[in-house]
Amino acid sequence: MLRLDNHPSGRHFLQIPGPSPVPDRILRAMSLPTIDHRGPEFGVLGLQLLDGLKQIFQTRHPVAIYPASGTGAWEAALVNVLSPGDAVLMAETGHFATLWQKMALRLGLAPEFLTLPGTCAETGLPVAWRQGVDAGQIAERLRRDPGHSIRAVCVVHNETSTGVTSDIAAVRRAIDDAGHPALLMVDTISGLASAEYRHDDWGVDVAISGSQKGLMLPPGISFNALSPKALEVSKTAKLPKAFWAWDEIVEMNRSGYWPYTPSTNLLYGLHEALEMLLGQGLDAVFARHQRWGAGVRAAVQAWGLPVQCADAGLYSPVLTGVVTPVGVDADALRRLIHERFDLSLGTGLGRIKGRMFRIGHLGDCNDLTLMAALAGCEMGLKLGGVKLAGSGVQAAMDHFAAHPAPQVLQAAA
Repeated sequence: MLRLDNHPSGRHFLQIPGPSPVPDRILRAMSLPTIDHRGPEFGVLGLQLLDGLKQIFQTRHPVAIYPASGTGAWEAALVNVLSPGDAVLMAETGHFATLWQKMALRLGLAPEFLTLPGTCAETGLPVAWRQGVDAGQIAERLRRDPGHSIRAVCVVHNETSTGVTSDIAAVRRAIDDAGHPALLMVDTISGLASAEYRHDDWGVDVAISGSQKGLMLPPGISFNALSPKALEVSKTAKLPKAFWAWDEIVEMNRSGYWPYTPSTNLLYGLHEALEMLLGQGLDAVFARHQRWGAGVRAAVQAWGLPVQCADAGLYSPVLTGVVTPVGVDADALRRLIHERFDLSLGTGLGRIKGRMFRIGHLGDCNDLTLMAALAGCEMGLKLGGVKLAGSGVQAAMDHFAAHPAPQVLQAAA
């Protein structure tokens, strides 16, 4: 029988970019007795959750919650606003943008996949997988659609496979500058509650997210944040939907309930996560993630290895992709680090598999957590025969010492 707690001593270091470590406070909340999801207590819980999520997404409009992974919320976003054969414009920025495009194909849509051609001279990796969304490319394509056959523009906010955070406000401006009515749909599965995200201010119509990243929960619940325009379009969209349909969810949410059996104990955890994040304040949450990301990148740069994201203006505060030298199998290196130091790192995915690994710095984390992870990486790189330019551990220590974390007053319980 497999033991899931089979670590000889100490705690396993989970430094993948999601699922992220779940704080003890959230685990304790999830262990409380399950209540009647049609009873009065649950209605109060539901209303508090929906109000808190609006604050996290920074929206005044409805947020639908599903007992599903982020993949389910991808599907919900597409089927609620589109009809069979609809053209959608999508941008290739990494593995998860690619998977969303494949889903669109399977649903009978007609996705056009914009990409940046070529390979990077420094690393030999695809240029598109080291850059963010090209808003100018989107604007140019929309201008060539005078009949407005393109119904939606779908982009990834924080591409978990590469560590690139795209400028969503620039994409909105591109759509508006082209005078195009296409909906803006954004995957912020790994960005929400870690990187700045402003649903209303950025003019997003449908946002997709999940529980297992910045919200610090186990996988199992996901979200669609909706605009009034998206809700109106959903009334005439023709793709089949039943479980995913927004109309019944939004209507029942008015009183704090759902039209299906919700994930009660995961919602307990969500309630606790919202209290933690909103108690600290979103600006403080975003600032600490930016600080952690800068410390980790200082280590990678000291090692003399390329950061997967090639644009310093788009560095992710959620994770850092580390490109290994040609001939060094990044997956073999990850296995070595896991076996020797009980440290899990994110694998390279899709077109960059075997050429990079990912260090998560999100959620329930602190400076010493990251220092331990970087020490494990540095020892593993040396054991794997990678010649390093210098000590990344020392560079990260210097960074964190020179940039102390600001003190945050927690809100009263």
